[in-house]
Amino acid sequence: MTFALIAGVLAAALGPTPQLPIHLLAVIPGLLLAMIDLGCLRLPDRLVGTIALGVGAPLALLAPDRIVPALAAGLLVGAAYLAIALLPGHGLGLGDVKLGAALAFLLGFAGWPAVAVCLGTAHLLNGVVATWLLVIRKGRPLPFGPALLVGFLLATVTPALTGALTAA
Repeated sequence: MTFALIAGVLAAALGPTPQLPIHLLAVIPGLLLAMIDLGCLRLPDRLVGTIALGVGAPLALLAPDRIVPALAAGLLVGAAYLAIALLPGHGLGLGDVKLGAALAFLLGFAGWPAVAVCLGTAHLLNGVVATWLLVIRKGRPLPFGPALLVGFLLATVTPALTGALTAA
């Protein structure tokens, strides 16, 4: 059911474009990553790699002129998240670093605003959840992967929605 909902949102937002089937390929591994991270605070490298290569390679074929900005986005986000992960306090795990870098790489094909929407959404969502957990006094580790994936979905559909709103 969740797959159908996400696929429907992607289809409605992107329409019949070559990017639609490419992004649909990421839905199942993305859902698996979210469920695994929520369940055991792990983001398996194989699933992260499946998203990065399964979506990245076709996007690179569709937009070879966008490879450099995409790589720059992935490297910049990966380096920033690695720096955060190496700080004391275990704010981010290495799975979060790899997923953040992979998603930034993929969104780099759409441009820097898409990367900013993804990361901003992810941090905003986790900030709200963390605040709620503090209010109800439930101290527990908070997975970041699901928030990154929701941010990725929002960043993927936002340009299409923005274009539809301005055209109306």
